[in-house]
Formats: sequence, C-alpha cells, structure tokens
Amino acid sequence: MTNSIADMADADCIFVIGSNTTEAHPIIGLTVKQAVRKGTKLIVADPREIHLVRYADLWLRLKSGSDVALLMGMIKVIVDENLHDTGFIKERCENIDAFMESLEAYDMDFVEKTTGVPRKQIIEAARMYAEGDPSTILYTLGITEHSHGTDNVMAIANLAMVTGNIGKPGSGVNPLRGQNNVQGACDMGALPNVYPGYQSSNSSDTKKKFEAIWGGNLSLEKGLTTPEMWDKAHGGTFKALYLIGENPVLSHPNSKHVIDALNSLDFLVVQDIFLTETAKLADVVLPAASFAEKDGTFTNTERRVQMVRKAIEPVDGSMADWEITCQIAKRMGGEGFDYESPSQIMDEISKLTPIYGGISFERLENGGLQWPCSTVEHPGTPILHTKQFTRGKGKLIPIKYRPSEELPDDDYPLLLTTGRRLFHYHTGTMTRKTHGLNILMDRERVQINPVDALKLGIENSDTIKISSRRGAVTAGVDITGVVPEGVVFMSFHFAETPTNVLTSHAVDPVTQTPEYKVCAVKIEKVE
Repeated sequence: MTNSIADMADADCIFVIGSNTTEAHPIIGLTVKQAVRKGTKLIVADPREIHLVRYADLWLRLKSGSDVALLMGMIKVIVDENLHDTGFIKERCENIDAFMESLEAYDMDFVEKTTGVPRKQIIEAARMYAEGDPSTILYTLGITEHSHGTDNVMAIANLAMVTGNIGKPGSGVNPLRGQNNVQGACDMGALPNVYPGYQSSNSSDTKKKFEAIWGGNLSLEKGLTTPEMWDKAHGGTFKALYLIGENPVLSHPNSKHVIDALNSLDFLVVQDIFLTETAKLADVVLPAASFAEKDGTFTNTERRVQMVRKAIEPVDGSMADWEITCQIAKRMGGEGFDYESPSQIMDEISKLTPIYGGISFERLENGGLQWPCSTVEHPGTPILHTKQFTRGKGKLIPIKYRPSEELPDDDYPLLLTTGRRLFHYHTGTMTRKTHGLNILMDRERVQINPVDALKLGIENSDTIKISSRRGAVTAGVDITGVVPEGVVFMSFHFAETPTNVLTSHAVDPVTQTPEYKVCAVKIEKVE
C-alpha cells in the first residue's frame, strides 16, 4: 500500500475494485464502512453484489476481466471533462502525449459494450473519483489474478496519477495483500528476480554486496516462478522442491497439472504446521511451529513491520521455520547459519536491505515501523511517493485492452470466478480444523444466478457437478442474485471440492500470476 489503513479516514472518495473487502480483509472492510458513515463517498466495481455494495454510492457491475476498459474509459472521461490534475501530470509524470493519444481507443461505445456498465454510471464514477479531494483506490486479487493482471494494475496507477491522487493523505494505490505476511515474504526476496528489499538479482553490485555477507558465489540469473517450476518438473529438468508453508495441491490452478508435477520430482520436502494435501505427497515432512510458538516479525499490507512474540512452547518435535532451515544448511556444510535468535537475523536484514535499514527488534518493542525506514533515527514512512517516485517521474502507460484467455462457449457456457469466504481461509489448513467455523460453513456451495439455476433445473438442496476442460468436481448449490447471469462463484477452501481442478493454466505474461478469476465451465445436476 502506498498509504496507511488509517489514512482511509481522510479520503473524500474510496474506489474499491476487484476486492471483496469485508470477507477477504474484514478489518479493512470495517474501516471502509466507518469512513462511509462519516461521509466518504464509495464506488464499488465488482461483477458480484458483494457486501460493500450496500454501502456504495455507486456500484459498477462490470463483466469479469473487463477492468482495463473500465479504468481507461474513466480516465478518458476525466481528461475530456478537464478534471485531470495538469500540474501533477506536468511536474511528476512522463510519456504524457503517447498516453493521452492512447485514450482515443476508449470511447464510451466501446467501454460500455466491453464492460456491460451503462455509460451514465461510468461517467458518474469518473467524476466522483476525480472530484474527490482526495480519492483512494483499494484492490486485491480480483485485479491481479488475470492473464492481463499487470495491465489492470498499470491502469489503476494511470488513474491515480492523472488525478494527482498519490503521495498525500487519503489518496494512493492500495493493494490489500492476501495473507498476513505475504508483504514480508516479498520484502525478503521470496520472488524469482530480486534479493531482499527488491534489489535486482541481475545487478553485479547487488551480487557482490550479498556475497560479502553471505559468502559463496551467487547467480545473476533470474529464478523460476511457480508455474514455470511445474512445467519444468513435467519436462524432467526441475527435480527437487523444498516447500515451506504452501499447499499448492489445493491453491494452485489446474491442480491435476500441479499434482503430476509434484509426483514427477525426484525429491519433495514439505515444511508445515499440519499434514496438508501437499505434504501427503512429500518424501520428507518437517513439522514447523505456528505463529504462537515462535518469535519474529510479520510485515503487513501497509508495510508495517511488527513483532510476533512466542506465547506457548512449540508442539513436541516441531521447530520455528528459521531454525529448521538453519539446521539443514549447517548439515549441508553451509556457513553463516549460527544465529541464536530471530533478532540476529533482523540485524543482518537491516545491514543488507536499505528499506529495513533502521529496523531492529529493540525499536519494534515500542511498536511497528513502516518501511522504508533507512536509519535508526528514521520514524518510518506512512505515505510513499510524497515528492517523487522511486524511478523519478511516474510513467503513464498506454494500455491495449485484451480479453481473458478462456471465455464461455457452447461447450462450457458459464464463467467461473473464484475467491474467498468470510468463515474460512485459503486452503482451510487451519480454519477447517476449527469446529465453530465448520458449523458456520462446512462445504462448498456454488453461487449461481436464479435464471441459470432455472434453466438447469437446479434447486438449493441439489448436488451439482462442475466441469471445465481440465477436470470436474461436485459441490452444493447456493442460488443467489449475488452473481450475475452466466457467472458462477466458488471458493477453494474445501479439499472435498478442490475447485482449482477447474481453473485455467493461463498466466499473466509479466508476473506469471494465474488467471483464477476467469475460466469456462458447465454444470450438471447429480442425480
């Protein structure tokens, strides 16, 4: 997030797109509702009638995968009506002429037809956002989990820059991260092309800096994304995997492809707190300690690094992740793994990672710090890009609209989109083991529009079979107007209904993020 969670209270307008905030991020969802009650205007763009729609001044029910057309169409309205921030654009942006010329492709006829949103609503949304003083954008996986997810994010950045809604309180581009420490994992280099602190892996200077502390000879080559790992495992050139805290058998798309890839490996190690569906395929399972059984830090969605303190001793036989990894490294002859505590690891992080340079356990004892925090005197950074962007000037990017890779046809006439539910989390590794949550929701029920249910002769008490080009699963039924006609919705929390058997292997060409949000399916009643 460029801004802080509390900062939303300063927004005149909140634009939520591709985020079922109250279910996937309920605390932030509560913050949004509190802001609305105090007078903040709310725009929600989502194909489903999510809970936040009840609080919205304007709901844009766009077709799944049409985000670029909507966002660029809104920008064209803003520019045509002279609502853009010319001073901000001139002072802090580049590639202006090429970008402005590219907007001609997004006339209202095209945008209305592509998105399914009436032009009157598109124009109203553009005005509401542009006239907000300031306006902020919230988005999540409904933006990124597309074969054109990078284009979606670029379009959001364009909208914020054109209106000058960046670098000040109550503004910003705010992606809400999908797990409690996914921001921290990325910060620490759990990506194929960077070292900790987003320092490029193909930089000779960065390579030398890390070699001086870590020792050894580091590679300048980019690593593999997970989709690339599965493909190379099938091809026999990727032979071993050490998997920590991930359950790809349920969470990754086209799961038959994933399972076949895991079974093709020569050696699979899984480190987790429970025997997950993936761990059952492993050659070795290493029992890890849970969050309550270890000291350390989490970095949350607003870039805030916070202490995690051990409340109970680890279950017999389990250890903290860092201890397990260090033990393995030392037994393999690795040097530099003689840490006695997580605080020593944080000290090393601060030496090598400029954005964490001023962060230590000693400082965190007094409360969290938001990076970048470059020195021990630095107070942290609640708002990014206040004076300039990391690259200097912000580049306005012309974007050509591209439809999703797999759309409904005669054989598979319905569009499946996936997401999370309030009562369970991710693959259910923890929440499905909680009795009370299973009382609230104990099985997957496919959301289907009443019109589609009537055509198929389906009732709420039925069990249905959902099929795609990759496989089939069975589930219960939830007939509801929350989803539009022609669209069905499923979560991936239930091992009994492994939804990702259905989803597409299509990925964004830049990030390799899979297209979880759009694939074609058909439904049959199970007699």
